[in-house]
Amino acid sequence: MTRDPDLPAVPLPSLSGGSPGLAPVPPGASLSREAIEAREDRELAPFAMRVDATRGRVHDEPEHPFRTAYMRDRDRVIHAAAFRRLEYKTQVFVNHEGDSYRTRLTHTMEVSQVARTLARALRLNEDLTEAIALSHDIGHGPFGHAGEAALADLMRDHGGFEHNAHGLRNVDVLERRYASFRGLNLSYEVREAFAMHAPGDKRALGFERCRPLLEAQLVDVCDNLTYTSHDLDDGIAAGCVTPEEMREADLWGATWDGVVAEHADLPRPLQVSTAVKRVLDACVSDLLAATSARIAAAGVGAPDAVRAHPHLLVGYSDAFGRLQRALARLLHERFYRHPRLVRMAQKGRRFLREIFAAYTSDPATLDRPWKAWADEVGVPRAVCDHLASMTDRQAFEEYRRLFLPHERA
Repeated sequence: MTRDPDLPAVPLPSLSGGSPGLAPVPPGASLSREAIEAREDRELAPFAMRVDATRGRVHDEPEHPFRTAYMRDRDRVIHAAAFRRLEYKTQVFVNHEGDSYRTRLTHTMEVSQVARTLARALRLNEDLTEAIALSHDIGHGPFGHAGEAALADLMRDHGGFEHNAHGLRNVDVLERRYASFRGLNLSYEVREAFAMHAPGDKRALGFERCRPLLEAQLVDVCDNLTYTSHDLDDGIAAGCVTPEEMREADLWGATWDGVVAEHADLPRPLQVSTAVKRVLDACVSDLLAATSARIAAAGVGAPDAVRAHPHLLVGYSDAFGRLQRALARLLHERFYRHPRLVRMAQKGRRFLREIFAAYTSDPATLDRPWKAWADEVGVPRAVCDHLASMTDRQAFEEYRRLFLPHERA
């Protein structure tokens, strides 16, 4: 790898983590955690979050010999049950609609890939970015945004429900993988990202009022640009919208017209995938250029300066942002409000409302672990936790088990 000419030549640390040595790491040798952290310190931008400056974990743990704290956070998220369940949770289409549509899990992987690419280009902390990206949707319940709206309504008088706050609840309390503590015991900065994206007073979640770190800001924008591009892809594939009717959005219209003109003989599905890829590339390229310029103009020289800055620094240029928002609005109007999706959303909300009513009116019908949890946190919150943990398929099965007489209880 060619050294960045803007970075000073700094001697590499020894593998033992002691004082810096002058020789490069021998081929085939492994890097210690200390060596990885030292490499971060050399290569990351001054405004990037360094793992050796982390505010740590709620529960003290010994450091790992060759993984940094953020690498361990990423791995803990991947091994979490809540992460695995994303495979069967709605992105737009419910799981049984088809095997080729995106799910919460595939969407999460796409966000992680785009965010990590941009983090590298901006010299941000890639491991922290990846940990935030992989965990960002684990607070979602079944049936997508319709399910979240239903849970929020059901919990209105019981402390509320919001998927970012519930994601924090997942990693802090609900996951059980370690003998000595509840939750995943993630680093402060990964947990902070949930709080920064939740509405309301951050102090109620245990965090100070400030701007998110650049790594967290980046994941938020990558989430938006990824689902806009890829939901459009799925919507066209499902026949809910056509490329032609989406031409009203200039970003898509100009791209689609260019692809058709260049590749008139391509099969239509390939024309669509080519246009979607170009839209995504345009979003990523503008985001990188505009964010780089905004960071430079802000003069932030440390993560705390990012937290204290009056404005978010990751975002599109003004002109491109208008194009992207226009595409998102048209997608919402033409796709997300399509009768097929509206009917499914109504069905999902009804399932959740009726299951919630059944369990809160008679908590004795809860399975034993959830009944014990209800004794600890109260019935409404325990039932909400139970419902939010379900995949679409589990919610269907739970509805049948509770309300259809021929189903086994």
